[in-house]
Amino acid sequence: MQRFGRRRFVKRALGTAATSWWTLHRRDLARAGLAAPTAGKAVSDRVTLGKTGIQLSRLAMGGGTNGVKKTSMQGRLGVYGFADLLEYAYDQGVNFFDTADQYGTHEHVREAVRRVGRNNVVLLTKTRSLTAADVRKDLDRFRRELGTDSLDIVLLHCLTSATWTKEMEGPMEVLARAKEQGIIRAHGVSCHSLAAMQLAAKTPWVDVDLARINPAQAAMDADPATIVALLRQMKQAGKGVIGMKILGAGRLSGEVDRALAFAGKLDVLDAFTIGFGAPAQFDEVARKLPSLSVA
Repeated sequence: MQRFGRRRFVKRALGTAATSWWTLHRRDLARAGLAAPTAGKAVSDRVTLGKTGIQLSRLAMGGGTNGVKKTSMQGRLGVYGFADLLEYAYDQGVNFFDTADQYGTHEHVREAVRRVGRNNVVLLTKTRSLTAADVRKDLDRFRRELGTDSLDIVLLHCLTSATWTKEMEGPMEVLARAKEQGIIRAHGVSCHSLAAMQLAAKTPWVDVDLARINPAQAAMDADPATIVALLRQMKQAGKGVIGMKILGAGRLSGEVDRALAFAGKLDVLDAFTIGFGAPAQFDEVARKLPSLSVA
């Protein structure tokens, strides 16, 4: 398998002593109303996504860093370049691939799936279509682009409205029907406002929520304590919860240890997604998470 040239994931910015570093993490957890766990976590851990019955790795390989207008950092690696990276992570036990129509990486993921086998991976993708007819077309197109007869998780992408359940009634019905037909296994939402997330928390239709969460409130919808409380409500309702923006859309690139420690200790996350550009980046997260996710 072709390997990328290795490079540093982030510039280490550890200007404080170890004691202060751990104090910072404990403060992050305290502000979010959390206690530090005693068992470490690994990127390859198999977890069950809420009540969906879907088992997947704790880490999802994100396919849409700065993903807009069918482009993303991962897409710019090229079909074979990103497929190489996905295959590399799969060989380390990660079986969860996260993509979306707007990222332009369906073809890339398809190549990786061809290599490792469809039955061995969990596929999540997202649609921004606003009508029932367009979502039906998306489901057909997404499956062609990804080279599969069925999808594991399909989300309504980037919801911001406080009344999205009314506005998206048609798309919701299409996805519900697709689940009944076995075309998809679970449906849900990716929220980009507090109001949309609050509505998602109390909407039974939502099987899975993709939520922005990190310790610094970077690229988030509210402060960490508010978001964690909502996510706990979702978990109690049996929803699957996946964290995103773990590194704050790059704003925490100099505080990766802090961000990983926070995500690893969140009891409200089933899994979380991070977009990588090279194996070295994945390796650093895989190496550090077990020790950072314990007290």
